[in-house]
Amino acid sequence: MSETTDLLKKIIRTEPIQQRSSARITLLLDAAAEIISEHGIEGLTTSDVATKSKSSVGVVYRYFPNIRSLLQALAARNMERFMERLEVAIPPEPARWANGLDSAIDCYVDMMRTEPGFRAIRFGDIIDDRLLEPDVNSGGMLAQLFMSLLIDHYGFTKSEDLMFRLEVSVEVSDALLKRAFQHDPAGDERFIERSRDLVRAELGLVSA
Repeated sequence: MSETTDLLKKIIRTEPIQQRSSARITLLLDAAAEIISEHGIEGLTTSDVATKSKSSVGVVYRYFPNIRSLLQALAARNMERFMERLEVAIPPEPARWANGLDSAIDCYVDMMRTEPGFRAIRFGDIIDDRLLEPDVNSGGMLAQLFMSLLIDHYGFTKSEDLMFRLEVSVEVSDALLKRAFQHDPAGDERFIERSRDLVRAELGLVSA
């Protein structure tokens, strides 16, 4: 989780040392997420964030110099919140590796349903490349996270093949889950279940 936390601090212009500053940043990001949920990324403006958060435009600029930094911070926060949910969702002694990956998909689906702005931003992968840090790859970060999960909880052996299959699984499942919520705010269960099936099939070829 430290990688996304470090990214969040890098993006924020004034690091929130005091609790009041940290609360203000949360308020600004919450306001931005709600605006994106209502109007999409294109509808996000600094003045609207200021109005919705009952702040001044100057306060917004104090922490976020532009819309790009706001979007980056939201993407980083989404990744951090996903990791936090996954840590809670994975039981201490899960029965099978498929159960652990199901938990990851469940967390992702729940965020698509409940986290403001997540369907538009996700982990930053669908934002124009010019808005993202060039050395940050959300798919690679997720693949690394899942590799640690499989190694620590299920006895998998670290390998290039495992990493490749995890990256493929992330890309395929992300596309299917995006499609699941394209027209249905609750998510089309057919695409969600197909995502589970394809991930199981891909990783089932790797020996634990």
